[in-house]
Amino acid sequence: MQMNKLETQLKELRLHGMGQCWQSLVETRRHHELSLDEGLELLLQAEQQQRTNSRFERLRKNARFRYQASIEEVVFDTSRGLDKSQVSQLVTGDYIDKGESVLVTGATGCGKSFLASALGHHACSQGHKVAYHNVQKLLIKTKMARIDGTIYKFFEQLAKTDLLIMDDFGLTRLEKQQQMDMMEIIEDRHGRKATIIASQLPVSNWYNVIGEETIADAILDRLVHSSHRIELKGESLRKKM
Repeated sequence: MQMNKLETQLKELRLHGMGQCWQSLVETRRHHELSLDEGLELLLQAEQQQRTNSRFERLRKNARFRYQASIEEVVFDTSRGLDKSQVSQLVTGDYIDKGESVLVTGATGCGKSFLASALGHHACSQGHKVAYHNVQKLLIKTKMARIDGTIYKFFEQLAKTDLLIMDDFGLTRLEKQQQMDMMEIIEDRHGRKATIIASQLPVSNWYNVIGEETIADAILDRLVHSSHRIELKGESLRKKM
């Protein structure tokens, strides 16, 4: 009866990790073998791990990644332009703390989106809020937000995101309002929050994609300087699957 009461109290207090750990200890009869300090330490560790896992799952779900990828799944090959030491440095999350950008370029199918997703997943595991967007769909969202009057709220939401991943940049030239929207997004994040941009085009071609000279200068000035550059090479990985 006493054990059932304890399990009920843990559940009422929403200490689910501790509850599961306690149930396991009872089922294996280990709770008789542990001192109060040892048992409490195990219960607290279980609760902390459960909360960490729950937070990661919530952040991962909200990010809406294109791929469910992990750093462990990334194939490092210098011939592909993927340097393990560079990625290892990014994995520390230092670029997120500093609000720096990561620019990933390469041909279709070379693994840009997968790498960006893997970095995003890892950021979630570190407790960072991440958002993943296809650039064209993102700009459609800004257009719709402007129509329904929620544009400032949407920009504010993007600005507060620890890591913003913008995929497939440069598929089409930006229209006038899209140029302004992109400038607004980048300006809000510059030096404050981290941004990953993946594109089929080399960075040297981004100027033409943006179109308007003054805006292109402003956007690239904020993105390129002090950015981490990854230029993937080789044939499409999809052909090998």
